[in-house]
Amino acid sequence: IVGLLAIADAVMSIVGRWFSARIGEGLIYDLRSQVFAHVQKQSIAFFTRTQTGALISRINSDVIGAQQAFTSSLSGVLSNVITLILVTTTMLFLSWQITLVSLVLLPVFLIPTKWVGRKLQALTRDSFDLNAAMSSRMTERFNVSGAMLVALYGEPGQENESFRSRARRVADIGISMAMLNRIFFIALTSVAAVATAFAYGIGGHLALSGAVTVGTLLAITALLARLYGPLTALSNVRIDVMTALVSFERVFEVLDLQPMVTDKANAKVLAKKIPSVEFKNVHFSYPKPEEISLASLESAAKEEQIESGEILKGVSFSVPSGTLTAIVGPSGAGKTTISALVPRLYDVTGGSIEVDGIDIRDLTLDSLRSNIGVVTQDAHLFHESIADNLRYAKHDATEKEMQEACRAAQIWDLVDSLPNKFNTLVGERGHRLSGGEKQRLAIARLLLKSPSVVILDEATAHLDSENEALVQQALKTALTGRTSIVIAHRLSTVKDADQIIVLEHGVIVERGTHEELVNASGLYSELYARQDLGGFANETSTVNN
Repeated sequence: IVGLLAIADAVMSIVGRWFSARIGEGLIYDLRSQVFAHVQKQSIAFFTRTQTGALISRINSDVIGAQQAFTSSLSGVLSNVITLILVTTTMLFLSWQITLVSLVLLPVFLIPTKWVGRKLQALTRDSFDLNAAMSSRMTERFNVSGAMLVALYGEPGQENESFRSRARRVADIGISMAMLNRIFFIALTSVAAVATAFAYGIGGHLALSGAVTVGTLLAITALLARLYGPLTALSNVRIDVMTALVSFERVFEVLDLQPMVTDKANAKVLAKKIPSVEFKNVHFSYPKPEEISLASLESAAKEEQIESGEILKGVSFSVPSGTLTAIVGPSGAGKTTISALVPRLYDVTGGSIEVDGIDIRDLTLDSLRSNIGVVTQDAHLFHESIADNLRYAKHDATEKEMQEACRAAQIWDLVDSLPNKFNTLVGERGHRLSGGEKQRLAIARLLLKSPSVVILDEATAHLDSENEALVQQALKTALTGRTSIVIAHRLSTVKDADQIIVLEHGVIVERGTHEELVNASGLYSELYARQDLGGFANETSTVNN
């Protein structure tokens, strides 16, 4: 009987492990896929507050923690329950008296389980939080910009000490969890040993009196090991599930966060043509922290009370189809906010924005954004090849199409001179390229996308005169025949705009052509005179030197 039970237990263990592995790995796949897809749907506001490392920790560490509830705990529940029933039935059949005495200490298994589970649950949550904090710190330090900042301004000793303090706390928590688990296991095995001693005592007395045979006693004591093994494992299931619930809570906390910008149920598809863009009495305030993110993903020292206030205050203007409108003004006027509202990176808080006469909130996000191309002052490139970065705008672009886009963007000569041509890696965030080269590559990517609306957000703000001339030439190609909105700091770059909108404190204070605004002696004229004088002074200084 004992041999048959052992064989049955081995078979059930193998089958149970196969099912648990399938379930566990399937759970990881599904959760990771769902979290990744859900996070991609979040608005840009979410990413402006969320720590990248903490978010990555949710997708990696927390998902694995949730999976462990199935692979290491629940996987053995069925086999343990079946084993428990078979062993108990067999023991009762052999000697119900010894079996009942052996089960007297069963309640002792249940008493510490709840307390240990709560204690481990709290320690697990602290461990996840600390690991997320360390992941965030490494993500910020282990990229080119972060490493450069640390090298130029940081103190390596202080950085190391800060990281070691967090790592030490994680290690201390790990030690506490290991010791708590070990003490709990020893307590349970001690109870099993005492129960076995009781069985030998009572069984020996019954054997001497002839109530049971010695063979029966030996069989029962052998079965006791197979009785308390499953009992110990089942007692651990509650603890493991309680700690795994911490992971589930953290994962579903992200999944439960609804995106701020979504499609309407009956959203329309924007037709592929050159549309007009119109702002109608647009008001906008940036959302509050609790509306866009999770406190556990921000690691803020204390809750923020400061609100951004209203950024745009009743802004109205129209960009006719195929024309160029420039948005200028001092820093903080709301220029970049306008560029973010057109592709619905944020939703307006009042008024409306219409593309081709349709409120953009009534359009599908995919069709709206597929018709809009944006180049910012700091073009982002992935740590991939030039071809991969270009094909991000058009995944099926041929090499000939990429060459044409690069020629139009004034970057082909550089690409052609590289040993690996389009297969050249650009480095993290494109740091292997200069600022002007990154901008021209971003313009080539925009040309591959071939959008009907182009938005340039100070695309030449940080370039030297040589690179600016090349980028301006590339931009001229990109803007031709498209509805264009250009956010500019250098007013000399927007002289030829069909209209210029002057913003100050979120309000339009002037509008007109370059000549009209210069002659109006308003804010634009003042800004232009200041920049023109600065340019003259710089040129004079260069000549004198």
